[in-house]
Amino acid sequence: MSIKLNCDLGEGFGAYTMGRDDEIMPLIDCANIACGYHGGDPSIMRKTVLLAKRHKVEIGAHVAYPDLQGFGRRSMDLRGQELIDCIQYQISALDGIARTNGARVTYVKPHGALYNDMSTDPELERTVMQAIASWYRPLELVMLATPKDKKSVETAFDYGLSLRFEAFADRGYTRSGYLVPRTKPGAVLGVTAAVAQAKAIASGTVRSTKGHKLNILPDTLCVHGDTPEALEMLKAIHLALQTPAD
Repeated sequence: MSIKLNCDLGEGFGAYTMGRDDEIMPLIDCANIACGYHGGDPSIMRKTVLLAKRHKVEIGAHVAYPDLQGFGRRSMDLRGQELIDCIQYQISALDGIARTNGARVTYVKPHGALYNDMSTDPELERTVMQAIASWYRPLELVMLATPKDKKSVETAFDYGLSLRFEAFADRGYTRSGYLVPRTKPGAVLGVTAAVAQAKAIASGTVRSTKGHKLNILPDTLCVHGDTPEALEMLKAIHLALQTPAD
């Protein structure tokens, strides 16, 4: 399976840095750039956009609940038009910076709690899809690849929206195909396990932390930029996916 590597980048804020963006960017195909609600600020967004442009990396808006202090990993009771406004506000910020610097935002990936919540809440999923579909030009939406992708495809079709399905090299999976909560054992994988999982995902399967086999067909594979060993993981995964199987 041909699969693109993506990473969440630009997640620092002010004087605080997050991850090793300069070293990671050359290893990936797509950069999910924080838009200020869970990380990132105007200067960091500009620098990350220029870094992506330099390395010919596709740019996506990494939108979140307005939860800077919680890094966007806490659920919030945002619904309907209020959530649509929050999402489009973030896309607008990154889109404006990108266009000003000769680049372009081509997709949107929800972050953290928003990403997880929409995976299990059909009403929230429809709201997020509506926010992306009503943008002034076409953008693709990144969603978690699960054995139940067909339902999301049907919903996206109602909005005329294109989806990209995503899997994770550095996160553990539940039996249902969702990510193990970060508060649970096995949620975040080390380098060796992440490389093995990346190779399995590229072949169309992943195993839950309990050993259950799940069939998934993702378009893109993610390593979180704030994972402690993200750079080492990406180097190893990049090499492993380019090396022919025996």
